[in-house]
Amino acid sequence: MSISVVILAAGQGTRMKSSTPKVLHEISGKPMLFHAIDAAKALSDDITVVLYHQADRIREEVLSHYDNIRFHMQ
Repeated sequence: MSISVVILAAGQGTRMKSSTPKVLHEISGKPMLFHAIDAAKALSDDITVVLYHQADRIREEVLSHYDNIRFHMQ
């Protein structure tokens, strides 16, 4: 059976009152999004991250640490 994983990372995070995208805020030493990607990689190599707010910044950060991640714009 083939599993595809979609991670929603398009939120602006206005309640956090930060210029850093919500998904790039660190928890336990790494961005929140990386925790989700690591969990997804344990299940599948078919991972798509949905972006919108500061998409280029998030894409650049993800691609500097992971290979074979696809992105789609919301």
